[in-house]
Amino acid sequence: MKKLSCLFAFLLLTLISKAQEVPQVANVMARQTISLNGDWNYIVDIQEHGYYDYRMKPSSWGFFRNAKPRKPEDLIEYDFDKSPTMKVPGDWNTQDEKLLYYEGAIWMKRDFDYQKKDNKRAILYFGAVNYDARVWVNGQFAGRHLGGFTPFNFDVTDMVKDGKNTVILLINNKRHAEAVPTQIFDWWNYGGITRDVMLVDVDPIYIENYICHLLPQPIGKKRQIEFSVKLNKAEAGKEITLTIPELKLKQTVTTNDKGKATMILTTSGSKKNAIQLWSPESPKLYQVDICMDGNTLTDEIGFRTIEAKGKQILLNGNPIFLKGICLHEEKTNGGGRANNTEDARTLLSWAKELGCNFVRLAHYPHNEYMIREAERMGIMVWSEIPVYWTIAWESEDTYKNAERQLTDMIARDKNRANVVIWSIANETPHSPQRDIFLGKLAQHARTQDSTRLISMAMEVTGASNYKNRLQDNMHKFVDVVSFNQYVGWYRDVNDASKMTWEIPYDKPVIVSEFGGGAKYGLHGPKNQRWTEEFQENLYIENLSMLDKIDGLSGTTPWILKDFRSPRRVLPGVQDFYNMKGIFSDKGEKKKAFWIIKKWYEGK
Repeated sequence: MKKLSCLFAFLLLTLISKAQEVPQVANVMARQTISLNGDWNYIVDIQEHGYYDYRMKPSSWGFFRNAKPRKPEDLIEYDFDKSPTMKVPGDWNTQDEKLLYYEGAIWMKRDFDYQKKDNKRAILYFGAVNYDARVWVNGQFAGRHLGGFTPFNFDVTDMVKDGKNTVILLINNKRHAEAVPTQIFDWWNYGGITRDVMLVDVDPIYIENYICHLLPQPIGKKRQIEFSVKLNKAEAGKEITLTIPELKLKQTVTTNDKGKATMILTTSGSKKNAIQLWSPESPKLYQVDICMDGNTLTDEIGFRTIEAKGKQILLNGNPIFLKGICLHEEKTNGGGRANNTEDARTLLSWAKELGCNFVRLAHYPHNEYMIREAERMGIMVWSEIPVYWTIAWESEDTYKNAERQLTDMIARDKNRANVVIWSIANETPHSPQRDIFLGKLAQHARTQDSTRLISMAMEVTGASNYKNRLQDNMHKFVDVVSFNQYVGWYRDVNDASKMTWEIPYDKPVIVSEFGGGAKYGLHGPKNQRWTEEFQENLYIENLSMLDKIDGLSGTTPWILKDFRSPRRVLPGVQDFYNMKGIFSDKGEKKKAFWIIKKWYEGK
């Protein structure tokens, strides 16, 4: 009996983390990596019996062991190698028709070859897994991560071996009231490993994160660039050299006893070496090389300033109108998570065709390809965490989850010049508890990055006699006042011409959502719901109304394209799609496209 207890205790150790979750590794794309994308075996586990025993306790004999029968009488009721496969990155909903509506647990496994390298650490990196991910490497528990839209990684140096290795994930996308996002939301709950998986080789002491940005105030004809770096360990005396070849800038700094360092680089002030600022009209990026111990980490970085002054948004010191559109991270023509450069270019090219210089990435951090392609194409970005609708405001764990997602969003994208707004929430109900929760998030965002604007999508708080008043306690925490309104869709379309707006804040205003649904190709009178003519007229009336808003500095109509949503059930029209897109899911332009495009041409 004692031996059995000891054996059980030993086996149970496989459930205990032997790896270490490490802070997000910056600019993974530029490092030495092995891709683990491709075909992964999967097992659908509706009752999670591959993890729990029949007493609902974690089992030491779970599927993570990847067990094989050693003799004929062995009973093992699963086999990854004989199970079907799906592509990673990808979602399970669109790769297996039986899983279109599935929300629950699925196991995923991939074998890979690896040769350990002297004096190198192995970091297992996931771009995103939706939602609850438990990870094992060679049967050893690496760790757990909550949240479906931000990167995470584990140091698995002591788990990998020379030759064949196995990584196994238990993924669960069940919705929970305490989660972020919460139990209800208006997009498809795509489950799976939705972004890249990589094994990253790094030195024992490596550059964990860095930020490189332009200081706002010039010094005569000279400009200054601030560079800060953080190592993975508190190691003093490490020399780090920053080089921007095109600007002929090169400078070395030494880390302090916390493994951190900061330097200021000053341009010569000559016309020849003047900084060309990033803008939508000229999205200039510079090669930036960061060198330590003979290893060079290369990035492409743009330099610009962004600020709110009175009721204006200033880009590089000049007023700018944010001609935007909302979009979801969803592929065209059938849905599924958009997860590569081609997907990003397709969606962003539609936005450019509409006349946009700005996109609101709803309602969660999109993949890194989307951010970087937008930067190259001259499109500014509003990036948001999924604090959406009714969050468990009084839950400490929920807050920590939201804060972690905010931290990780900023950590990944804080060097992207096109990201101009961090958003902390969307359409949240007013309450003292909400104000505390969101206020803390806003303050935390500023500690992580002070170079961008903070906003959130508020709700209009009242309308009577065609007078709308925006009143939200969060106005004191944000730099830009943004709100969603659907006059003409949830109110009569003719109300728009009579509507006035009272926004009692001396801050720029963005109307972050407005619009209505239409089925592409369905035509009829302008007062007939779901026709292109109805949507067209709705936008004509709304844009005329928005022109009267004092301090209007941008708009992001809802939404670029039709997208999947389980809340949209009207047969023959919606069929589980939100039909408020300016484009159909296939990229066909609805009549409203031309209304918005013409309006933007005049801005």
